[in-house]
Amino acid sequence: MRKRSLSLPLSSYGAGWSANRRITIGAAAVAVLLALAVVIALLTAGRSSHPAPDTAAPAPTGSPSASEAAPKPASGSGPVPTPPQISEPVAFAKAVAQMLWSYDTRDTSRDQQLAGMRAWMTAEPKYADWASVSGQVPDPVLWSRMADQGQHATGHATEGHYPGAFQQALAEDPSAITEAYIYVVTVNGQQQIAWDQGGEGAEERAVTLAVQCRPSHDCTLAAIAPNVTQ
Repeated sequence: MRKRSLSLPLSSYGAGWSANRRITIGAAAVAVLLALAVVIALLTAGRSSHPAPDTAAPAPTGSPSASEAAPKPASGSGPVPTPPQISEPVAFAKAVAQMLWSYDTRDTSRDQQLAGMRAWMTAEPKYADWASVSGQVPDPVLWSRMADQGQHATGHATEGHYPGAFQQALAEDPSAITEAYIYVVTVNGQQQIAWDQGGEGAEERAVTLAVQCRPSHDCTLAAIAPNVTQ
């Protein structure tokens, strides 16, 4: 009997969406996104007292557990790719999406996966929503079951663009982006999943990301952002 795939939660993120049929997850999410773009280039939170740019941090999706906060990335830990040196938001977001949609439980531990992903994050704590990213990785028990099946996946980004809500908010207040230089980018693509005994499949994927691209610096990942209309 062929074994069933136990897909990573991140691999099912956006399942069933297409480039022409992404819909808003609700008026609240759209309102949040617009506020993010206008106030602090798309990330919310409390004000900081230190002299860094006076912008907000992303709304937390829950505090990461000790095991998820612990891994300190040696860049490129395990087979998770090292962050590329890219300074253009859309190109970097496409690289992030491919990283998120790719994994290999055959030679990567859960901690290695988390550490490799952590290396892509911005080093500015007030903008880094690590919980939104680490929360995509399954718990240790599920990761172990996936490893028993030799499950692995490869992501391919086919298209990336700025969502309409982001472009509108930026047009209304162009100076907002200069606070944190955080851009929202939606990426569409495909994920190919395979496991032992020849099992395999492919699905369309879409994800919206908040990436930080300060002038004269390589881009970094800030958060997985709310999904909005094109």
